[in-house]
Amino acid sequence: MIASVNDVESLDHPGLELYRTLRRSIDHRRRGIFVVEGNKVVVRFLASGLEVVSILLTESWLAQCRHDLERRPEAVTVYRASGRMVRSIVGFNYHQGIMAVGKVPPTATINSVCTAFHAPRLFVALDHMGNTENTGVILRNCAACGVQAIISGETSTDPYLRRSVRNSMGAVFRMPVVYSDCLAETLAALRIKYGFTIVAAHVRPHSVSMHAVDFTGDCCIVLGNEQSGVSDAVVARCDRVAAIPMHDGVDSFNVGCASAIMLYEAFRQRRSAPPTGPSARQSPA
Repeated sequence: MIASVNDVESLDHPGLELYRTLRRSIDHRRRGIFVVEGNKVVVRFLASGLEVVSILLTESWLAQCRHDLERRPEAVTVYRASGRMVRSIVGFNYHQGIMAVGKVPPTATINSVCTAFHAPRLFVALDHMGNTENTGVILRNCAACGVQAIISGETSTDPYLRRSVRNSMGAVFRMPVVYSDCLAETLAALRIKYGFTIVAAHVRPHSVSMHAVDFTGDCCIVLGNEQSGVSDAVVARCDRVAAIPMHDGVDSFNVGCASAIMLYEAFRQRRSAPPTGPSARQSPA
């Protein structure tokens, strides 16, 4: 429901401090909130089960979103502003005159995501993923290829940082995130306790072609950063190290492209494989 509609003429208006500090996403995350920007992403956010704190938008966007806002179970504070004022916020081409603030959902655990889905399960782990835009792109690719949960390693950026949320195009709203204090140990537990095959997407002398890897069972694909790939400590916990075949003289793809290619290979195999159990349930997260 709409708690109130507040007409604002300046970003100094009480309650708008979160919109004035868009470049301080880490501070936002410490407060347990995140910023959503862009019409498509905000609309998807309003349709999600995540909690909406407030929304800043123009009159025309309020008219389009009023029904969705009225259907929300929580009380949402609405800030209505002129297009000129909203344009004063950095990155108008990204937020397009509509932004929102939400509460980060409760953190998922390995146990909760493993029990939320029936086999065969497909997860993705992020190791040393330092670029928020890449994280968002990977999340979007994960959603397209049927990944059910994300494991964010201790040195990776938070998927709920503003630019990651934007580049995910809302995929993060429907995918549980497990935050690991030690990714190597988390993957070892996933492998030993839950029987997952752990596959590092990494170019090394002993890497095999991704086409030689069986992705049809319970599987977790590990993606590393642009510079050094998956760390040695994490590779040591993996069952397979797989690479994407490519033309001679080229040693790598951008991690966003690489994730799309390898995840699609997993999706292709799993779609072609005969069913081995009940279909996956939707996550409650």
